[in-house]
Amino acid sequence: MSDDAVNPEEVRHVAELARVGLADDEVDQFTRQFADILEYFETLDEVPEVDREADLVNVMRPDETRDSLDSEDALRNAPETEDGYFKGPNVS
Repeated sequence: MSDDAVNPEEVRHVAELARVGLADDEVDQFTRQFADILEYFETLDEVPEVDREADLVNVMRPDETRDSLDSEDALRNAPETEDGYFKGPNVS
């Protein structure tokens, strides 16, 4: 990777977008680090592809319909109810 892949102006621009203040020495440090990161991505491009099975199979079971609880049974153990609904604590 060439050293001009990331320049200090780009780092300053990204820092401004992120609303992060950077000193000049930090800009230089991040410029080098960003260039290193981009170089790592180029290394990943060199990794050979792995053969895999192309046909995927749904391993989930089909949905089954069942009878549900009626409102009275559902609310029976609720600590507090109001107008046929569960009542929870107020959130401020």
